[in-house]
Amino acid sequence: MRFSEEAEVIRPGAGVGVGIRKKGVTGVRAWLLLDSTGDTHVIQAGKHAIMRRTGLPARDLRILDPLLSYPSTVLGRERAIVINLEHIKAIITANEVLLLNSRDPSVIPFVDELHSRIVRHHSHASKTPNHDSKDDQEDGMKILPFEFVALEACLEAACGVLDNEAKTLEQEAHPALDKLTSKISTLNLERVRQIKSRLVAITGRVQKVRDELEHLLDDDEDMAEMSLTDKLFQHHLEETSSTSPSINDDENDRTPPEISLEAGGATAIYEDHQNADNSKDLIGRDSHGTRTSTTYSNVTKQLDVGELEMLLEAYFVQIDGTLNKLSTLREYVDDTEDYINIMLDDKQNHLLQMGVMLTTATLVVSAFVVVAGVFGMNIHIELFDPNIAGMREFLWTVGGSTAGTIFLYVVAIAWCKHKRLLE
Repeated sequence: MRFSEEAEVIRPGAGVGVGIRKKGVTGVRAWLLLDSTGDTHVIQAGKHAIMRRTGLPARDLRILDPLLSYPSTVLGRERAIVINLEHIKAIITANEVLLLNSRDPSVIPFVDELHSRIVRHHSHASKTPNHDSKDDQEDGMKILPFEFVALEACLEAACGVLDNEAKTLEQEAHPALDKLTSKISTLNLERVRQIKSRLVAITGRVQKVRDELEHLLDDDEDMAEMSLTDKLFQHHLEETSSTSPSINDDENDRTPPEISLEAGGATAIYEDHQNADNSKDLIGRDSHGTRTSTTYSNVTKQLDVGELEMLLEAYFVQIDGTLNKLSTLREYVDDTEDYINIMLDDKQNHLLQMGVMLTTATLVVSAFVVVAGVFGMNIHIELFDPNIAGMREFLWTVGGSTAGTIFLYVVAIAWCKHKRLLE
């Protein structure tokens, strides 16, 4: 199979493992292609070839450029869905998935899971019989469109990676924070700083994925744009309506419960869960006797939007739980920081009190030094006369000065406590 002039497909013998043969064209990248039957190919394709194949503008392809750093994004376009979620960079159409970085070790498990899901989807779609009775319709299994299967695999992989990183960070954070509370050291502080940096980074990534899913859930038009198989079916139905002059009354009274459309290699299965009266309203005649599909298209779009909404809500709940887990961990980190700050403030207060006590002691000792300086003067007084004074007078002088110094210190400390300067 030739992919315009800028791409060439190398088909593998079996499985997902493939070989690549480059043609030397500038700007050409290797894309892993998985079609709706589960077959895998590696194609060498340039930007313009991908644009022609998927109908995407150049600005949407820049989101997938590995050389540029774009936040997590899910875009629904006319013919494709652009996925940029963590390590997954893919383009999903109604019948194939184009994966950019398939050789990345972190992407290989996702490729295997996506391939198995597509194979199961193709197997179920090919084996699902048409149900004629109402009971069979109720018991029939609902098969998601191909693009929803691929989108679910992408969301599951991205949310799973973020949840695993959050769990790993949580397991590392609690022991480090507990150790810091027991012993404040430079090593423990550095560990907590690194954990907090990782926490901020992963919280931003999880928040971006959550915001992206919330934006899609809040906008039905964006979700409708992602219903690629439905749009293909509507286009096919409009073409059929424009070429069919009329339909019989029997066809007007009977709507098949399941419609299988195969376009471009993709099989879209639509099951009708409406009753017989509602099915009559889905397909009618216009004033010229031709079949109109406006009401049917609107109902089909609502059903598909409902399916996609349930799918997105499931992973929104999962990513919101991951964000709540990170928020709880952030609160624990903040509480630990507050506790550490309180401990440091308490130690600082003790140091300040010790400084006040030492300063007071220095002050009162200075009074004793003054007494010693006075007696050190070279002045002849009776106290220095050995015939009048002796050791007894000397001891009384020293003892009295020491007692006076201690008394002044006690008075100073009592005054500080009275003024609540000391505990």
